[in-house]
Amino acid sequence: MNGLYTALMCSFDEQGNINEKGLREIVRYNIDVSKVDGLYVNGSTGENFLISTEAKKKIFDIVKDEVGDSVKLIGQVGALNIDEAIELAQYATDLNYDAISAVTPFYYKFEFEEIKDYYNTILENVDNDLIIYSIPALTGVNMNLEQFGELFQNEKVIGVKFTAPDFFLLERLRHAYPNKLIYSGFDEMLLSASVLNIDGAIGSTFNVNGQRAKQIFELAQNGQIEEAREVQKVTNDLIAEILTNGLYQTIKEILKYKGVDAGFCRKPMKTLKPEGLAKARKIAEKYL
Repeated sequence: MNGLYTALMCSFDEQGNINEKGLREIVRYNIDVSKVDGLYVNGSTGENFLISTEAKKKIFDIVKDEVGDSVKLIGQVGALNIDEAIELAQYATDLNYDAISAVTPFYYKFEFEEIKDYYNTILENVDNDLIIYSIPALTGVNMNLEQFGELFQNEKVIGVKFTAPDFFLLERLRHAYPNKLIYSGFDEMLLSASVLNIDGAIGSTFNVNGQRAKQIFELAQNGQIEEAREVQKVTNDLIAEILTNGLYQTIKEILKYKGVDAGFCRKPMKTLKPEGLAKARKIAEKYL
């Protein structure tokens, strides 16, 4: 399960319906052009929290059908409704997804014991491995070293998608739990995380910048830090311009520039105005 995974985008039409043809093209672009090791399906980048349970299942179906066994698949199943999380976990497992992942429950200020019960309850109902999705900036859930350790006591919890700029905690996790998988979740900090001996990364911009991300990861593993730093610099120039213009919308427009039917973002996400579309095209021409 080591390596780089794209946090997969989903193509929607202007009414917010899944565009199957476009989704398949995004999958193929990631495998054939970006050359990533796997796909992280129905995460934040896939606009997962804006769609129905049935839509999430349909996306799991389409991606698995397009991928087969050519790359690894991780299905994000986390939901505030734990019954939905279990249902999706079972669904992805039945489709032979290699692992499931679940975001920490959010919105309500859950105590750690409730979070621990959430993960254990999901795993009592499914025969698959699970990767914790920790993104404190969006969920408000901050866990310390000891709390991660309590979650890792469940042998089915095999790792964490660590999306936080806390390199002290990342270093502590690496040394305390060498047998657990740690994936970096911040694309702009991939080099910094890689030198701490992470096992891989899961990123949104890998949809269009996967080759550079892989270069950074592999150069760092080989100790070629100066070369990796140069690639991270270009990557961060790209990411800075994407963020200024709108993260998901701009990535979709770059994919369109590359001939991929990436569709639109679901409301309430905005649609880029003509100047935003022009900016996205310039970013694509400049960096990709």
